[in-house]
Amino acid sequence: SFYRRLWLGLMLLAAAGPVAAANIGLDVFAIPSKPIVALVAKTSDNLKHHGMQSFYAKGLPVHVTLYLTSFPEGSEAAIKQAVEAIAARQQPFSVRANGFTVSAGNWAFIDVERSPQLQRLADEVTMAVSPLRNPHPTLPGWVKAYPNKRAAFERYGSPNVFQNFEPHLTLLAAEQNPALKQVQQALAAKPPMAQGRIIGMGIGITDQFGQQKKVLATYYFSTKQQGTQP
Repeated sequence: SFYRRLWLGLMLLAAAGPVAAANIGLDVFAIPSKPIVALVAKTSDNLKHHGMQSFYAKGLPVHVTLYLTSFPEGSEAAIKQAVEAIAARQQPFSVRANGFTVSAGNWAFIDVERSPQLQRLADEVTMAVSPLRNPHPTLPGWVKAYPNKRAAFERYGSPNVFQNFEPHLTLLAAEQNPALKQVQQALAAKPPMAQGRIIGMGIGITDQFGQQKKVLATYYFSTKQQGTQP
């Protein structure tokens, strides 16, 4: 009967549980000034000479991740509002890129020194934006080996916040070219280094490597009391 079919349909829906809301990976990032971008460009040319194509060479923006996790679709407006409010209170500040690191998984980075201003900005972004995140993100497999990072992930949705914040500029992810070892040895002897400033913030939709496949918004800091940017 109609009612029996209706009852069976309702039972099937109840068994299936609530429909999962779609989530989207978003990164709130710091925008470095021209000397830092030029260092990434130079290091990318070095990698290209050895047969490797950096994210910069693929046209992706140079950035320092402040907070990255998954958010429910539709939360973009609230995130933009929170980030814009933080950016409106900020002025450009000094930052230094110094060193080249290759992880165990062959991700390559230019290291960024963790200054008090950069740490404070990352902390402020985390506190403002983390309440908007997907409350049940998938734990990355590598995080399981680091209890402190796991605790941060479970509380804030990211393993790399507060005391675990490690600012960097990502060049390569899971690189298979064995020449990376050669580049690493050469750059250990003469590390890439540049002095610049953080001049703004942005929000981007991320790919599987945490890179901005689409920038949703950028907010540049006021320079009224800072002079001209480098």
